[in-house]
Amino acid sequence: QVQLVESGGGLVQAGGSLRLSCAASGSISSIAAMGWYRQAPGKQRELVAAITSSGFTNYANSVKGRFTISRDNAKNTVYLQMNSLKPEDTGVYYCNTKGVRLVGSRSFNDYWGQGTQVTVSS
Repeated sequence: QVQLVESGGGLVQAGGSLRLSCAASGSISSIAAMGWYRQAPGKQRELVAAITSSGFTNYANSVKGRFTISRDNAKNTVYLQMNSLKPEDTGVYYCNTKGVRLVGSRSFNDYWGQGTQVTVSS
């Protein structure tokens, strides 16, 4: 199976920066897309940013110009550089992989990480 290990969350003051990392491990042949979602208390989980294997990116309007997603395909790792953080960026950030194909398999599956807390103080 596939495991997603996230790191980089924490507490930061408004205006500060954090960098999240998510490494996918397992007998992975390919990953179509990797991304980050977040969930604030009392709110639904929402897409923050995503990137395809070819480098196409998609961002939530609320983070455009402040967050940058990148990916190392050789390491099956996705990063989220978060700058100019705001208190409204607070939440649990979840790594997501879509279209994961395992070695020797014909099927594609999606996986979620366990989440990492990001807290931005005002």
